[in-house]
Amino acid sequence: MGNRNRFENKVAVVTGAGQGIGEAYAKALAGEGASVVIAELNAEQGERVAKEITATGGRAEFIRTDVSSEDSTLAMGKHAIATFGGIDYLVNNAAIYANMQIHSMLTVPIDYYRKFNEVNIDGCLLVTRACYASMAERGGGAIINQSSTAAWMGAGYYGIAKLAVNGITHSLARELGPRNIRVNAIAPGPTDTEATRNIVPRVILDSLIKNMPLARKGETEDLVGLCLFLLSDESKWITGQIIAADGGQIMRA
Repeated sequence: MGNRNRFENKVAVVTGAGQGIGEAYAKALAGEGASVVIAELNAEQGERVAKEITATGGRAEFIRTDVSSEDSTLAMGKHAIATFGGIDYLVNNAAIYANMQIHSMLTVPIDYYRKFNEVNIDGCLLVTRACYASMAERGGGAIINQSSTAAWMGAGYYGIAKLAVNGITHSLARELGPRNIRVNAIAPGPTDTEATRNIVPRVILDSLIKNMPLARKGETEDLVGLCLFLLSDESKWITGQIIAADGGQIMRA
């Protein structure tokens, strides 16, 4: 486990924490003292991550969660509070990505498009609604929504969903600020995860990377430090921001 204890006696919910970036976030939070709720739809993966955290001395609980379902997210919030006493932090990481179907905007089946948005857009709002009251009762907290540089690249319905996440981040930052809850988003560039390797053709990935100032794929560890910073009191006057961790892929004035 980590040497720092910034999150001792705190409780963090991480959605989609059964693999990839979400798993890295969950393990890093546990490593700095947080009790972590693994809010994951895939029971096998979620249980694995929770067991790996507890095996190294951390505290974690897997709660099967469908972020597109209000009933499921509310049940997760209640279970988290019953298990750990409350919620301080939330990382809205879950999304349809690893097994995403690739269609154009003009040909995507409308039922798939709606389900995709229920998970990738509505999910962060539903989980926030399930957690924010407990955060406020405990004096405030912090939320991170997982965006992507795809939001600024005209990248079809995936990019549109991430643009919506950015908008939700801005709106929730305004609504929750008076409750001392900060809301920010992390927008990763091309990151070396199994999901990215499965979804993005190698030739496209190589083309993206060679034009970046820091011309390499991101690693999950490149995102972890930013996540911990944005949740911690070290960023206590930062809210409503979409912060790219992308090797310089996207530069905005």
